[in-house]
Amino acid sequence: MDFSRTLQPHRGRFLTAAAPRPDTAGWLKALIGRVPHQPERFAQALTHGSAKADNYERLEFLGDRVLGLTVAEWVYERYAGEPEGKLSRRFNALVSGETCAAVARTAGVPTHLVLGKQARDDGAADSDNVLGDVMEALIGALYLEAGLDEARALVRRLWADRVDTQTAAPRHPKSALQEWAAANKRKPPEYEMKDRSGPHHALRFIVSVSIKGVGEASADGGSKQEAETAAAAALLEKLAR
Repeated sequence: MDFSRTLQPHRGRFLTAAAPRPDTAGWLKALIGRVPHQPERFAQALTHGSAKADNYERLEFLGDRVLGLTVAEWVYERYAGEPEGKLSRRFNALVSGETCAAVARTAGVPTHLVLGKQARDDGAADSDNVLGDVMEALIGALYLEAGLDEARALVRRLWADRVDTQTAAPRHPKSALQEWAAANKRKPPEYEMKDRSGPHHALRFIVSVSIKGVGEASADGGSKQEAETAAAAALLEKLAR
C-alpha cells in the first residue's frame, strides 16, 4: 500500500483526492528503523474496524503475545533474584492497556490511525483501548515481517524508560486493597458496575468498590478491569488520609 497522498488530475491541475494525510511512510521508517518490506501489513495494523474490515484486530492478538514474551523475558533478566510475585507485578504494569496506550501516544500513533468518521467523532484516536490495541498490532506486524529479534528490539526501545525506572515492583491497586481488608480484619472488597456507555470502540465503564463498614469509591475506565483498578486506587487513597 502506498502511504503517500493520492493525487488525481483535474482540469490541468492536481487536486488531492482526500484531505492531506500525515507522512505515515516516513513515520513508520523512523519507528522501526527502516522502510517496511510489507507496508500493507502495517497499514492494516493502523486501521480501525470502523474504516475497513481488514483491520488491526488479528494483528493485535498476535502482538499481545509477542509483547508478553518480550517483557517477561526482559524483567526476568533485568530483576534477577526477584521472586515470581514481584516479577508478575512488574509484568502486569508494563503490558497493561494503559501502558500500551501511553507508549502509543509517545510514539506518535494517534496521528496515523485510519478511522471511520463515526469513530473519529467519538474520539477513538484518544481511546486507551484503541491505542493500546494498535500498538500491539504494530508489534505483531513487525514480528510477521522480520521475526522476534526485530520485534523485541522495538519493544525494548519503546518501553526502555518504563522498565529501567521501576524502582520497586508495582503493587496492583486491587491486590493492595484486598491485602488492606485482610490486614484490618474486614470483608473483601466488593465491586459493582454502575454504568456502561459509548460506542464499541470507545466504551466507558463506571465501577464502584466498597468495603463494608469502611467506605466506597467510584471511577471510570475504558474497560471494566481498568475501571475496577481505578476505583480500588481511589479507595486506597481515601483510606490513606
